[in-house]
Amino acid sequence: MQIALHIPKPERPRRTPLLESAARAVVAVCLDDRAVTDDGWHEGLQHWYDHLIRKIARRGRNKPWEDVQKLPGVTMETDGVLARAFVPTAVADVPHEIKKLQIKGTDLPMDEESAAEPAPGLPLIAVNADLEMTTGKAAAQVGHGSMLLAAAQDLEWVRRWADKDFALQVREYPAQRLRELVADNPEAVVVRDAGYTEVAPDSATVVALPYQS
Repeated sequence: MQIALHIPKPERPRRTPLLESAARAVVAVCLDDRAVTDDGWHEGLQHWYDHLIRKIARRGRNKPWEDVQKLPGVTMETDGVLARAFVPTAVADVPHEIKKLQIKGTDLPMDEESAAEPAPGLPLIAVNADLEMTTGKAAAQVGHGSMLLAAAQDLEWVRRWADKDFALQVREYPAQRLRELVADNPEAVVVRDAGYTEVAPDSATVVALPYQS
């Protein structure tokens, strides 16, 4: 699955809402009604589910960003910050418009929200800050987290979440804090990376919780 992060110049977005938009966009693509009603959408997801679940985040702005909006996918906005996730394709079939978006250089510094305490009542996706992942890598990981979180819940919970446009919060904590979240919350979902880029294989990159009380 390809993810496009809207990173305009000179006013670059804040990292936290960008990651939140990416996480919401990924789960929205997976649970969109078109996954049932549109053959291409359904087949793209099914083929992806049957193989390695990989995500690649790219950055775009201006016309290249506008060009990819016409491709099958979902754009989400959090505090004015945009990200779009696309219906998965085989690597050889990635549309030219997406290939034009750059992968390298997709990084933003942590912001004032990154390590803040989570707000009650919203699903939490906690990123392992000790891994020092780039924004692009972290965007892919929170996308894993949101879709696996949905998969771990019952249908009514997922429907309620969808009614709220998959509202969630992303935070970035040391690995020890993530271990504590897992120990204290039996419903926690842990994302472990295959280790193709940036981190060692089997690294715990993200912990997702259905609600942070």
